[in-house]
Amino acid sequence: MSTNPPCACVIGWPVKHSRSPLIHTYWLEKLGIEGSYGRAEVAPADFPNFIRNLADKGYRGGNVTLPHKEMAYQLATRRTERAERLQAVNTLWIEGGELWGDNTDITGLLDSLDAEAKGWDKTGGKAVVLGAGGAARAIVQALLLRNIKEILILNRTQERAEELARLFGSGVTARPWQQLAECLADADLLVNTTSLGMTGQPLLDIDLSGLPSHAVVDDIVYVPLETPLLAQARARGLRSVGGLSMLLHKAVPGFEHWFGQRPEVTPELRALIEADVMSAK
Repeated sequence: MSTNPPCACVIGWPVKHSRSPLIHTYWLEKLGIEGSYGRAEVAPADFPNFIRNLADKGYRGGNVTLPHKEMAYQLATRRTERAERLQAVNTLWIEGGELWGDNTDITGLLDSLDAEAKGWDKTGGKAVVLGAGGAARAIVQALLLRNIKEILILNRTQERAEELARLFGSGVTARPWQQLAECLADADLLVNTTSLGMTGQPLLDIDLSGLPSHAVVDDIVYVPLETPLLAQARARGLRSVGGLSMLLHKAVPGFEHWFGQRPEVTPELRALIEADVMSAK
């Protein structure tokens, strides 16, 4: 391993929007670590070569964002069990001369729920997941790890919801979008994994009035900081968790791999990222 200060980056196409450099630079400064974290905008055709030469470029690893997560999975020579389950990698690091891959979306969701909705997994056993893409796959896997008994997947395209449900088998079923109100009636947790409600995207037009009063609403979107879904949940007095929390918590494992210390998600860090999101409006 090089004796130069540790260096990591976020790799994507595009990547200018990523707030990972702001997060990791904050931790480096707070922990007094001499190191750096930057952006690497890499086209899909160039991604394999970039990853194979990470160490030569001076990197100890990095985060991987769209559209490279599946290719990163294929290129990693060692993978965590989480990454194997999801067949997608968002965190890479070099250890023992090998390129390791992990997917921290699972721990990011669980840690954010634990931090902001304590006991969320003790109130019952039914979750409703909106969406059927890669993020939904990670969320379903996370919920299964907490032994959520019943998980319903609803997606505008029914076939995709059914495909995802088949990957997990017992306890995970697809329901038509038209049955959403019925599904929410006795749900303990609602998670939106779609881009609906994100700035520049159509609204997620659903009615939360049927959710039980103890239910938790989680929206993985973090721009805007409070989506219309979260605003509706707050107005009803429901506990809610925004996507910014997941973004911060899923960054923790990678930092520990690259820089050797486990950072904390603090109110100060949250305020820093919130201010950056607000300034970008």
